Amino acid sequence: MSLLGKLTLDAIPFHEPIIMVTMTVVAVLGLLVAGLVTKYKKWGVLWHDWITSIDHKRLGVMYIILALIMLFRGFADAIMMRLQLAMATGGASGYLPPEHYDQIFTAHGVIMIIFMAMPFMIGLMNIILPLQIGARDVAFPFLNNLSFWLTAGGAILINISLFFGEFAKTGWVAYPPLSELSFSPGVGVDYYIWALQISGLGTLLTSVNFLATVFKMRAPGMTLMKMPIFTWACTWANILIAASFPILTAVLAMLTLDRYLDFHFFTNELGGNAMMYINLFWAWGHPEVYILILPAFGIFSEVISTFAGKRLFGYKSMVYASGAISILGFIVWLHHFFTMGSSANVNAFFGVMTMVIAVPTGVKLFNWLFTMYRGRLRITVPVLWTLGFMVTFTIGGMTGVLLAIPGADYVLHNSLFLIAHFHNTIIGGAVFGYLAGFAFWFPKAMGFKLDESWGRRSFWCWLIGFFVAFMPLYVLGFLGMTRRLNHTNNPDWNIWLYIAAGGAVIIMFGILFQVVQLVVSFKNREQLDDTTGDPWNGHTLEWASASPPQYYNFAKIPHVDDIDAWTDMKEKGLAYKQEASYSPIHMPKNTSAGVLMSAALTTFCFAMIWHIWWLAAFGLLGAIAVFIKRCYTADVDYYVQPDEIVELETAHNTAATKGVNA
Repeated sequence: MSLLGKLTLDAIPFHEPIIMVTMTVVAVLGLLVAGLVTKYKKWGVLWHDWITSIDHKRLGVMYIILALIMLFRGFADAIMMRLQLAMATGGASGYLPPEHYDQIFTAHGVIMIIFMAMPFMIGLMNIILPLQIGARDVAFPFLNNLSFWLTAGGAILINISLFFGEFAKTGWVAYPPLSELSFSPGVGVDYYIWALQISGLGTLLTSVNFLATVFKMRAPGMTLMKMPIFTWACTWANILIAASFPILTAVLAMLTLDRYLDFHFFTNELGGNAMMYINLFWAWGHPEVYILILPAFGIFSEVISTFAGKRLFGYKSMVYASGAISILGFIVWLHHFFTMGSSANVNAFFGVMTMVIAVPTGVKLFNWLFTMYRGRLRITVPVLWTLGFMVTFTIGGMTGVLLAIPGADYVLHNSLFLIAHFHNTIIGGAVFGYLAGFAFWFPKAMGFKLDESWGRRSFWCWLIGFFVAFMPLYVLGFLGMTRRLNHTNNPDWNIWLYIAAGGAVIIMFGILFQVVQLVVSFKNREQLDDTTGDPWNGHTLEWASASPPQYYNFAKIPHVDDIDAWTDMKEKGLAYKQEASYSPIHMPKNTSAGVLMSAALTTFCFAMIWHIWWLAAFGLLGAIAVFIKRCYTADVDYYVQPDEIVELETAHNTAATKGVNA
């Protein structure tokens, strides 16, 4: 038995020029970044202020940086697939060998859902939610840091799989028997399992943390029905996470036992049943899409209400509609469970139940339209994203309702029509929402606004590119092109595949313009400076703090009397009020325990993938040791003294009133 288990030099794919070039570029960029950090002596700042930080705002920023990095990686996979399908027509083999294409195919799905959309959503939630409810931090600040580093550990594992070994060739759902040991003997599925497990643990901890925060730490006077809509949307999403992520953990644990210890949960022999995997996986998978979409709905509500300059229409119906979507999100799963091989009336019942989810979604759309009606809508970049979403998501939602018709679903579910539908909802819903939130709350997190003109260019490339890339897939679905193909031989399909590849290129320009926007905004940050902390004339409490917020968020916890708490305070003349005196503020200390535990657990996962048993034991024991040490550490908090609070508050109030009066 080798000391390094299955890990040998053969694991590095020297014969794959695309991978080797990528590896070289990543190595050079990594060395360049490390060199710049060393040159400007920033390692200490990076460690003390960011890596070990338990400040929810900084963790939120790190989540979003992780999401943007993984967006580049996931999009590179997407454009490679589109290029392959455009080239591999008329019986041609294209430029990617099947085993490489299958890995890209799986990686794209896993990255975009788990390591791009989820961190982006959790990042925005981290920055804004405690501020919206008037809290100074989350309920468990240490767990917040640990959650981030566990998610980052999963992302690291996926990126390592590119250079050492392989990733799963199974598609992002990893269906057995294809993901079983006999069909996938390599390490690809193991990378998939452990990357999802470690990041899933982080996500579950986040949901528990934020549920405790919302239910226990709201400002005085803020009843549940006075919470901002974004907070409500995130709370419903966190309830769904708490309910569904343990199912994912369980199904992946069973697959692990199948692969490592020869159990037979999902095999075709010895009593196993591959259908059970499908049922369990989608009991997590369907709520997951609503976990992604609900916070985006919350963002659109905040954006429309703010830029229409009026209260959101139908607050209560928004809360109840979000709750209905959360509950129905689980019922949608049942079409995987009960309808397989069932009678026509069972199929019809669950078909109708699946369609019902369109009703609360429609409620939301109409509420936004009614909010805009007779409002003085300012057409800013966040509003553009919202309007783009409303059109795009309506199409995606309606095609989803079409797929709920059992007869249509029977024909279309395994075609590209389904792919077009879920990209329609996830890109036009979730991603557009997060990008709206990114532009909307950027000045709050960073202290300066984003450049408007580059934001508009990016939006139009994204929107046009989306329609050019995905509408052809609906047509291809109707023409009978099945999912998961890597080459085609039907001349009727060719033109649509070429158009879709062109659409992916337009989206690429949308992403490049976002990078340009960030560079230009940083360069012109003095002109784009936000001195007031309230650049958009917002309604909710996050706009009451400075930009970026004071590390303690609020010197004095505000009393909430209205749904739009900040607008209410401005109208009553309570905004930017300097108190005569301040009490010391209790704050948690930064800690290295989170990053060290995650490093140990990531090492454990890597060792389990390659069967390096001694390293796995070392990683697991290391994580337990760090955890125990943290449990017995008493030095975890400090007090911010009144004189420091006075200094910070005076500076903010002076700048804010100057900015408001100007």
